[in-house]
Amino acid sequence: MRLMVFFDLPTLTKADKKAYVIFRRFLIQDGYDMIQWSVYGRIVNGFDDMETHLKRLSTNLPTEGSVRCLQISEKQFAQMKLLVGSPKIQEKKINAQQLLLL
Repeated sequence: MRLMVFFDLPTLTKADKKAYVIFRRFLIQDGYDMIQWSVYGRIVNGFDDMETHLKRLSTNLPTEGSVRCLQISEKQFAQMKLLVGSPKIQEKKINAQQLLLL
């Protein structure tokens, strides 16, 4: 499964920018990969792991802006179409047997 996080945070003041940087750093340190600007995703191992990461995400939310998450299966993620641009290294196509969850 994948947990996708979409966010739109204000960056008008110095405090807003600091909250943005702290939230983004949290996502990266928690194992999320940037899919595109303000869209991050990570692999989770089942619903228990999903709940753990949702709780961790909830405790690190900024006070302003909009943050959304979406839970999708690996099959649904693999069916995503890239309309413009090129895939990132993290998006290298692998089959289900090559996927190793640690």
